[in-house]
Amino acid sequence: MNTEIECKLFGEHAKEAMQAIQLELHLLENLWSRYLPSSDIGKINTAAGKEFVTVAPETFALLSQAKSFSKLSEGVFNVMVGPLVDLWDYKHAVRPPTRSMVKKVLPLTDPDDLVLTADSSRVGLRKLGQSIDVGGIAKGCATDYCVGILDAYGISSAFINIGGNVVVRGTKPEGNPWKVGIRHPRKPDSMLGVLDACNTSIVTSGDYERFFIGPKGKRWHHILDSTTGYPVQSAFSSVTVVYGNSLVADALSTLLFMSGIETGLEILSRFPGAEAVFADSRLCVLITPNLVSKFHIAEPMELSVVKRKEKNEKHNKKKE
Repeated sequence: MNTEIECKLFGEHAKEAMQAIQLELHLLENLWSRYLPSSDIGKINTAAGKEFVTVAPETFALLSQAKSFSKLSEGVFNVMVGPLVDLWDYKHAVRPPTRSMVKKVLPLTDPDDLVLTADSSRVGLRKLGQSIDVGGIAKGCATDYCVGILDAYGISSAFINIGGNVVVRGTKPEGNPWKVGIRHPRKPDSMLGVLDACNTSIVTSGDYERFFIGPKGKRWHHILDSTTGYPVQSAFSSVTVVYGNSLVADALSTLLFMSGIETGLEILSRFPGAEAVFADSRLCVLITPNLVSKFHIAEPMELSVVKRKEKNEKHNKKKE
């Protein structure tokens, strides 16, 4: 899956569960990688503007969830950014694409052009040149499939990290909570803080994992705004979401990073039990109330508590 994966499993059938997880991740990569022409996503992209493709149930479920989050966010969360991802080419870029290049591909990113037909598990894209990129949701979904394997093999203590998508099952074997570090967005070898966690998922989105420094020292990160064609001008350097479902946590972390604090807290309120850690552009840390006893900041910095709010309700902010 082009990322580092770490698994720690404890139990009588840990070895068998580990083998099953490895097999499952290979199968999912072969379904969802946009860089494999034989994958479901590869076939959909190749057939864009021409025909529909019959896909595996796992792929149809993933894309259905992506459509739901697109609707929830009014198109802010968008898996139709494939042409923009290719244009920005973070692996090789040293400068941003020209405005004319961006303008040319923007019409190819309309989330409504992803069409799903539930009665036949067929998927299509309306226009030639369109392509899907499920990077903002696939690792979370894959993590949830791994949790299903833990259940099947009776694993009650586990830690799985798929490229920053972490899920913990139960406690450590000695009975203590798992300690999950949140990376400092500006210090590669440092932690912003540590979370005590049991039976939950922890997913972080930020501007520090894939980026390049262009002319005049400007940072260009990989989380793209399909309404402008450029990286999101976020108030945050990172957002971490803590929630029982890893796919939802994955999508929410990206969506909250893109949305800002007011809209982000309103969206978070739609998912009871979801909590978040925000690091703003000044590296001040904001956390939701239920994380107060679980989050341990790693170095002296400003820490505030923000209340999740209902729609049209202003959030309360209290200095710690």
